[in-house]
This record gives sequence, C-alpha cells and structure tokens, in this order.
Amino acid sequence: MNNELSEERINKDCPHCDPKSFALTNKLEETERFWIVCDVHLLTEGHILIVPKKHISCMGNYPNEYYKEFLEHHKKISSFILKTYGSLAVFEHGKIGQTVYHSHVHYFPYIGNEYKIIPEGEKYLIPIDSLDDLKKIYQKNGRYLYFSLNNKQWCVDVSFGASRFFRDRFAVALGRSERGNWKKMHVHKELMIQAHKEIVFLEKKWFSKT
Repeated sequence: MNNELSEERINKDCPHCDPKSFALTNKLEETERFWIVCDVHLLTEGHILIVPKKHISCMGNYPNEYYKEFLEHHKKISSFILKTYGSLAVFEHGKIGQTVYHSHVHYFPYIGNEYKIIPEGEKYLIPIDSLDDLKKIYQKNGRYLYFSLNNKQWCVDVSFGASRFFRDRFAVALGRSERGNWKKMHVHKELMIQAHKEIVFLEKKWFSKT
C-alpha cells in the first residue's frame, strides 16, 4: 500500500483513472464506461462508489450516454443497499470541495434526517425532484453539493463547499468521525484492518444477491 497521498500526487496521478490503483481494488462490477467498487476508506459497511472510467469531474457533467448508463447503476445500487441494510444515503461534490477531481458518487446505509447533516437549517437546503434537476443546476451554476436520504434529494448551499464536506458530516452523524479524513484513515493500520473486514462482508452480500 502506497501511503504517499499528497495533493500533488492526487492531481498528477488520478486514483480513479488507473484501474490498478488502490482506490479501485475492490471492484463489484465493471462495464465499458464505469467501475462499481467498494470504497476502500468506507464510512460504514455497505459504502459503494460509482466511478466513470473517463476522467469526468462530476455526475452533472456526464455526457448523455454516460448519464443514461449511470442511472441504471444508480437504481441497482440504491435498491441493493435499501434491501440489504434498510436505509440509504447518496452524495457527490459537484466540482466543489472535492479531494479527488474525478467523479465518484457515494452510496451507503444511513439512518437519520437531513438536519443531522445540515443542522444549520432548511434555508441552506434546496429540494430537487430528480437527478435530471441536478444536471440542470450544474449546467446553470457549474457546481453543486448533492445528497439524498432514501427518496428525498437536495442540493446544499455551495458556501458550505469545504474539502470533504459531506464525508466529514456523515462520518460524525454515523458516530465514526475518525473516518472522515480518508487520508488519515489510509495510514491508520487498525482502521484499515477494520475497513477491510467490512469490505469483505459487503462483497459477500453483493455477490450473493446480484
């Protein structure tokens, strides 16, 4: 495992472009356009990423053929997590607050309402009806902070767009604040051992149900 995860290296050697990178170690599915993988720095068991093979900044910027296929994967993963774990959260930093500048949409089990993630209140939440709405927001503004809980979806005021914004907030809400900073988690031996165990459990559940 290479522990040198500096900003310079991330920018130079995108971990989501190289199919042999550590970030893409635990593949659940692969198509011509996408990888579906276990997050190697998972927040909780069940944490899955959809990653396009092409270097695209965010979901809102997917070309039509990518977006159409992405929706199929989105539906499948959402259904799997809901049926397997009973709850679902999804998030993506749309070209703001990213630490890896290559689209990767997060899916994982989470029980709680939107105010556990945005305690600042509803004035900072913009409800949306569909991912089509999200693409329109990106086309208009060039960025977004997107998350959903089960069947409810929002964009968050982009003034909150700090690095790892959603990851840190969900980590705290899950009672796992030590997993918020994935770079620190990466070099924490005990956390990575536990993460690997959770990945193995997830893989067994995925391959037994799909």
